[in-house]
Amino acid sequence: MSESSFPGVPRARPALLALEDGSVLRGQALGHAGRSTGEVVFNTACSGYQEILSDPSYHRQIVLFTQPHIGNVGVNSEDEEAGRPHVAGLVVRDAPALHSNWRASDGLSAYLERHRITGICGLDTRRLTRLLRDGGVQRGCIDASAAPDAETALAAARATPSLEHQDLAREVTTRKAYAWTEGSWGAGAGTGAAPPPTGTARYKVAIYDFGLKRNIARLLVDLGCEVTVLPALTPVEEALALRPHGILYSNGPGDPAACDYAIRNARALLQRRVPLLGVCLGHQILALAAGARTVKMKFGHHGANHPVRDLATGRVFISSQNHGFVVSGDALPECLEVTHRSLFDDSVQGLRHRQAPALGFQGHPEASPGPHDLRPFFGRFVALLAAGS
Repeated sequence: MSESSFPGVPRARPALLALEDGSVLRGQALGHAGRSTGEVVFNTACSGYQEILSDPSYHRQIVLFTQPHIGNVGVNSEDEEAGRPHVAGLVVRDAPALHSNWRASDGLSAYLERHRITGICGLDTRRLTRLLRDGGVQRGCIDASAAPDAETALAAARATPSLEHQDLAREVTTRKAYAWTEGSWGAGAGTGAAPPPTGTARYKVAIYDFGLKRNIARLLVDLGCEVTVLPALTPVEEALALRPHGILYSNGPGDPAACDYAIRNARALLQRRVPLLGVCLGHQILALAAGARTVKMKFGHHGANHPVRDLATGRVFISSQNHGFVVSGDALPECLEVTHRSLFDDSVQGLRHRQAPALGFQGHPEASPGPHDLRPFFGRFVALLAAGS
C-alpha cells in the first residue's frame, strides 16, 4: 500500500509482525501507531469483518483474515457485536484506501485508530496462514510504532501469556445487569419459531455474559423472551431470584476450565433442572459442569464455513465458528449425549444432557457473521422453556 493519490489518504507507514517461532513478516501499518501482542489466529470468513472485530471471544487475540480484501465496505454503528472492538490486533493482505457502502459511517483504518487497535497490511497472509495451520497458533506482536524493531517485537511476542489457564470472561463481562429489548431485522426469520406479537414476552431468560454477542440476545427477543444480561460472576441465587424460565451461558474468550465460578453455577443449575443453553464458551462450561474435559486445539475453528452434522437426522449445517478450546470426545460422562459433530475434524459440536433440560452448541448459531442454518437451535431452547413453564 504505497502513498496514495487519493485526497486525505495518509502515506503508508512500515510495520512488522513477529511470531514466537522467530518468523518476521513486514508490511504497512493500519490503524493505531504502536505495538500490540496476542495469540495470532486465522479466520476464513469472507464477510462480516466488523462483527468479528467486535466479538468479545477474540479478546487478547490478533486476527488474521484469509480473505485478502478487508475494509471495502467500511464500518457502521449497527454491525457491532459488543460496545467496542475486542481484537488485540488485525492482519490483512489488502486494506483499500477508500471504502464504499451506503451504510458506512467510517473507514476501517479510522475505526481501528479510534479504538487504539494496531493492524498491519500488505504482507503475505497465505504464508502466515500456512505457518499457523501447520505449526499451530502462536503468540505474536504487531509493531506499527514510529520505528518498528524485529528484536523488540519478538521479545514482546514471547513474553505474551498463553491463553491456557486464563479466565478472560472476567475482563469482558458487563459490570452490572441490564435488560436487553432490541430484536433483529426481520424478527423471527429462521429461528425455528414464529415471532411473537409486538410488545409481548412469553418467557424470561437470564444470560450469563462471558463475552456476549448481541445477536444472541436479539434472537431471543425475536422468540418472545424477556432478556436480562448478568455479569459473569453473578451468584446463582441472584440469577434465580429473577425467576427466569431458563438461563443461557454465552460465548466468550479464554480457557473454559479457568472459569471455576461459572462451572459451579452451571452444576447448581443442572441439579435444579433449570433449562440451560450453552453457546461456545458456555457450551464448554456446561460440559465441564457435567464432568467432561476441555482441551486446547492446534489452531482452533475460526470462520463462517464450517460443516456440522446433526447426528439425529444426518442433516449437515454450515456454521459460524470461533473457538480455540473444545470439549474432549474421549470418556464423556454418561449424562451427556453428543448431538452434533464437525465434519472437518469430528470434534464435538453439540451436546444434550440426558438428565436435565440442557443443551450446548460449540459454534455460533446466531451467526453474525455467517450462515443462518443453525438459528433453529434457539427454537430448541425455547421448547425447553415451554416444557418447563
